[in-house]
Amino acid sequence: MNNWFSPKRVTWMHRVNPAIKFLVFIGLFIIILFTHRLDFILYQFLGYAALLFLSSGYTLRKLMLMTLPFIFIFVSSSMTMILFGKGETLWWSWGLFRITEESFFRGIHIGFKTLSCAATGLLFALTTRPTLLFYAMMQQLRLPPKYAYAFMASFRMLPMLWEELQIRQQALAVRGVRSAHSIRGWKERLLNYAVPLLAQSIRRAQRVAVAMESKRFAAQSSTATRTYYYKTSVTSRDGFFLVIILVMVAVAFVASHEIPLFNVGDVRG
Repeated sequence: MNNWFSPKRVTWMHRVNPAIKFLVFIGLFIIILFTHRLDFILYQFLGYAALLFLSSGYTLRKLMLMTLPFIFIFVSSSMTMILFGKGETLWWSWGLFRITEESFFRGIHIGFKTLSCAATGLLFALTTRPTLLFYAMMQQLRLPPKYAYAFMASFRMLPMLWEELQIRQQALAVRGVRSAHSIRGWKERLLNYAVPLLAQSIRRAQRVAVAMESKRFAAQSSTATRTYYYKTSVTSRDGFFLVIILVMVAVAFVASHEIPLFNVGDVRG
């Protein structure tokens, strides 16, 4: 599994400051959310997809497999709006299904919004190490260490929780515990798993809290200095990344007006 999510090569996108990258991608999500012109969102998607396939460092085969679920979401979300949307220019009708010109463009617009969000989110996830992200947020965005380290500790606990779940399943199987396929059986299964796992999680969380308290993670003094195992900084590479993103969005906006493929205005009507 670790090899699956390991890039074939490390690109310049991996070296961008994670905190800067996080803020820029939040801005991109906002732009995608408030884009209501079909050609603009289409050109945005083409830019984000090109950046994903060229700068993520992953092989084409892996990227294609990772994007398959999003293609399914694109089809399902688009078809829902296309087949059941409203509009005045009727193209085709059969029973409950009714396709109009307006519903078609709205459905395609929602689909490209979905793909744009998927491309940007996947690019961020594939080129950002969670540990470096939290270190950068502490150093560049002044996130309190107690929150950042608590998030990192929770990520480290996820494999432990999965291992405990497997151990619990094996223990119940050895003891011959079986639950009926009914509402009562589901309740018994929930109690068999939830109570022990919850108790163990509470004990582990208590130990982590005591350890963090002993290391003064809750210190609020403004004069207190803290050293970091990983040092992050803002460099010229981050400025280059910001320029690339701004140029990409600007080119998409200009192309949507100068070279419109659908020539549709605001899809909201």
